[in-house]
Amino acid sequence: MSATPSDTSIASIQRIALITGIAGCVLALLGLVIPGCTPHVFRGWLVGFNLFTGAAVGPLAIIMIQYLTGGNWGLMLRPTLEAASRTLPLMALLFLPIVFGMDYVYEWSRFEKVHHHPELVDQPLYAGIEPHDHELEHKLPMLNQMFFFVRVVVYFGIWGTLAYLLNRWSAELEQKHDKSILDRCASLSAPGLVIYVLTVSFASIDFAMSLEPKWYSTIYGAMFGMGQVLTAFAIAVATITLLSYRTEILKAIQGQTMSDMGTLLGAFIILWAYLSFMQFLIIWMGQIPEELPWYVARMMTPPWRYVAIALVLLHFAVPFAMLSTINVKRNRRLLAGVALFVCAMRVIDLVWLIVPSFDQNEKAFVASVPLFAYLVYAGAIVGIGGLWLATFLWQLSSRPMLPSYIPEGGAHGETAHA
Repeated sequence: MSATPSDTSIASIQRIALITGIAGCVLALLGLVIPGCTPHVFRGWLVGFNLFTGAAVGPLAIIMIQYLTGGNWGLMLRPTLEAASRTLPLMALLFLPIVFGMDYVYEWSRFEKVHHHPELVDQPLYAGIEPHDHELEHKLPMLNQMFFFVRVVVYFGIWGTLAYLLNRWSAELEQKHDKSILDRCASLSAPGLVIYVLTVSFASIDFAMSLEPKWYSTIYGAMFGMGQVLTAFAIAVATITLLSYRTEILKAIQGQTMSDMGTLLGAFIILWAYLSFMQFLIIWMGQIPEELPWYVARMMTPPWRYVAIALVLLHFAVPFAMLSTINVKRNRRLLAGVALFVCAMRVIDLVWLIVPSFDQNEKAFVASVPLFAYLVYAGAIVGIGGLWLATFLWQLSSRPMLPSYIPEGGAHGETAHA
C-alpha cells in the first residue's frame, strides 16, 4: 500500500509555511537594528532551534523503538517520522546564528571571554561578570566555545548518520521487500537508542541547562529528551490524521491502529509529566540553595507561575483526560485536534524551560526589555517553525506516505469515525 500526498492542498500549505517562515525570520532579524533587541534575537532563536531540533531528532527514537518492538501504530507512522528526521540538515544550518550570538545567550560564554580578557568588563555586554568565578572556572574545560562547537558537530553528525541509514534502508525495504533489511534496521536500532539517549542528554545540557551554568539536574536530560519524543509523535499523529481524508490513508489507520496512536500519545504525555514532576519533587524537597532558584524563577514569580499552572492543566490533565476515552482515540478529527493542541503546548513548555534562564543572569546590557523584543521572540519561533514545516512537507511529498511492505501479521483496523 502506498500514498504520496502530492495534492494541491499539501503544496499550498508548504508555500504558506515557507512564506511565513521567511517573514518570521526577517521580523526576528530586524531586532538586530532595534536598540536593546539584539540579545533577544539570539535568545528567541535558541528557543525555536531547540523546539524544532526536537521535532527532527525525536522521530529517530520512535522509529528505532518501532523497529525493535513492531506494531502497526509505528508502521503506519514510520514514513511520516522519517520525513521529519530528514529535516536535520536544515536544523544544523539554523544553528549558525547561535554561533554568532553566543555571548548574548550563554553566561558561561561571557565568563570565558572575561576570564581570558579581564579588560572586557568595561563593556556593557560583559558588565558584572567576575573574571575569577571558582565554580565557572571549574567548569571551563567543559563550558568553553571551542569544545561546545565540537560537541554540536558530533551531535548532528551522529543524528544525521542514524537518520541517513534508517531512511536509506527503509527505502530499500520498500523496493525489495526483503526481511533481512528489516533485521538490519533492528540491529542498528538497539545500539542506536543507547547512542540517542547519550547524545540527547549531553545536547540538553549544552543547548538549555547550561543557560544557568551553576544549576544542575540529573533528570533534565531525560525530561528534555522525552519532550522531543512527545513533540515528534504529536506532529506525526496530527499529520497523518489530518491527511486521512484520503481514502487509502483512512483505511490504513482506522480502528485499532488509530486507537494505538492515541494511546501512545497519552503514554508519552504521562512519561513527560512524570519526569517533570520527579525533577520538581526531588529539588523542592531537597531544599538545596544551588538548585531551588531554577524553580523559584519559574513557579514563584509572575508571569511564569501562571504558565506553570497552565502546563499542568493544559499540557497534562486535559490531553490525558481526552485520550483516556476510546471515542476520542477513534475519531480522526478529535485525535488530530488533541495532537495539534499538544504541539502548541510543547511551544509553551520550551519557552517556560528556557526564557526564565535569561532573567536569572541578566546584566546591564538587557536591563530593560523593549516591546519589540516580544515580536522578535515570536518571529524567531514562527520563522524557524515555518522553514521546518515547509521542509518537512517537501520531504513528506517526496516519498509514499504509507509503507508498501507489511511484515508478517499485517495491518489491522476497524471502522473509524469521521
